[in-house]
Amino acid sequence: MGSGLLMNTAKKINLVRIAHVYYKHENIEKAKQFMEDFGFVETAQTGKKTFYRGYGTEPFVLAVEASTKNEFGGAAFVVESEEDLELATKSLPTECKATEVYDLDTPGGGRAVTFYDPVDGFPFHLVHGQTPVEPRDPGFPTLKINYPTEKNRGPNEFQRFKKRPAPVHKLGHFGMCVTDFAKCYDFYSTYFNFHPSELVHNDEGVNKTVFFRLNRGDELVDHHCFFFFEGPKMHVHHSSFETHDFDAQVLGHDWLRHQGYENCWGVGRHVMGSQIFDYWFDPARFILEHYVDGDLLDMREPTHHTKAAPDNLHVWGPEVPATFLQ
Repeated sequence: MGSGLLMNTAKKINLVRIAHVYYKHENIEKAKQFMEDFGFVETAQTGKKTFYRGYGTEPFVLAVEASTKNEFGGAAFVVESEEDLELATKSLPTECKATEVYDLDTPGGGRAVTFYDPVDGFPFHLVHGQTPVEPRDPGFPTLKINYPTEKNRGPNEFQRFKKRPAPVHKLGHFGMCVTDFAKCYDFYSTYFNFHPSELVHNDEGVNKTVFFRLNRGDELVDHHCFFFFEGPKMHVHHSSFETHDFDAQVLGHDWLRHQGYENCWGVGRHVMGSQIFDYWFDPARFILEHYVDGDLLDMREPTHHTKAAPDNLHVWGPEVPATFLQ
């Protein structure tokens, strides 16, 4: 494999889970309508920012801000303790321009540190002490599936659904295109408890893509919560949100299609992570994904090494469009 895979035993900033993402929009009204059609629930508005929750316990999973420019505002991860926030202010390299610990003026409150990626400068947020919210009923049943030789539904029981958006449960992951993979890999694996679930290499054996999960020991975590790949220009690739199940996902697909939005790619099933995916362009052409049925891993699972190829991205579904690979 290529360079850029250094190990470091120094104390790491301990991340617990991904929490929320920020986007800035020139046309905020169109953005807000898309978010409702995508399945988010508005929970608060502060100044130019509108906050959206899912039906899980995070106080919000997405914030959109009225702006003169369409721009990604960064993702936020919950850290283990206040000490992790202090560690970030003291230990991150100077080029990260880490803030001091500050109070959050957002749903759930809490405290935070913001820093900037040392290679490409995109914002990254660390949060602690947010107050969780009560989970909500997504309005979908846990299905009893009738298989050919195993019937789980009782007599005279039906599967009936209403046309509606796919309800968002939580933020699952986000991804970036970065301009120097090796430097980014070294930074995030040195200072945080990110661990590679998958490393994808080119024909020369040099790693150019990573799917990071969190090292939480025996705790089960999502196959990836952060990924990045190398390209000529930094940009956010997509943010991904979990919904209830496959029926909810496809109902959401049809809802977005009938509202006239542009599908990016889907519905299909990924290989790395296994999740069923459905990617959509919002009005600013940011990509948001609904996903279901992703893998859960603990630290007994080793890192997998894969050569980059279109067939490694999905096992069924439409062919990979050129717009997804940009």
